[in-house]
Amino acid sequence: MIDSKEQLRIHSFESLGAVDGPGIRFVIFTQGCHLRCKYCQNRDTWDIKSGKIYNIKDVVEKIERYIPYMQGEGGITVSGGEPLLQVDALITLFKEMKKRNIHTAIDTSGNLPITDKIKELIELTDLFLLDIKCINDNICKDLVGASNKLELEFAKYLSDNGKEMWIRQVLIPGYTDNEEDLKELKAFIDSLKTVTKVEILPYHNLGKFKWENMNVPYEFENVKIPTNEEVKKAKQILGI
Repeated sequence: MIDSKEQLRIHSFESLGAVDGPGIRFVIFTQGCHLRCKYCQNRDTWDIKSGKIYNIKDVVEKIERYIPYMQGEGGITVSGGEPLLQVDALITLFKEMKKRNIHTAIDTSGNLPITDKIKELIELTDLFLLDIKCINDNICKDLVGASNKLELEFAKYLSDNGKEMWIRQVLIPGYTDNEEDLKELKAFIDSLKTVTKVEILPYHNLGKFKWENMNVPYEFENVKIPTNEEVKKAKQILGI
């Protein structure tokens, strides 16, 4: 039985991450996700009962070894999976990070109700990397198996409470590249007060082998990789 406040169920670590927030990051990939993204590059993180259980104090010790590399903008980023599924443990971990003046970031879909526990975690978090799955709700439901309503509410809550966020959009031909939808996404982002960066992440199929290794059909077998021109056009619409 896992101690939800003192233990984390973890898929893996990346000790010197350079793309999951500013500076050099110690990245924790949590185990477990409630969404079912058809393009997921980490299919093996879905099962909440898999992964390895770590005591928070042991995770802190791992992080401390890399503090010299975090000078300047660096820190830790918790990704997944969906980190917010283990909110109690992250509160414990981030309190320890605050004692050490380590910058904290969470890479999340934000697709969960904003409970008092999540509000507490938000207060302890310096930066959110927020994945907007698709601004078009019908497409979002088809793409990830859930409405975008909660994630948009999450973004508004972060904005209203002065929490910095980066907005990320995976560009998937036939799904998230519609010009009108991108214009709507641009308008939504413009309504937020605390967005400091917007990123287009071109869809790729490098995680396909994980689906195959699990004997699970890869649903995006016939979806093409976006061209440089398609990526450029999306960036122009979003003003980045």
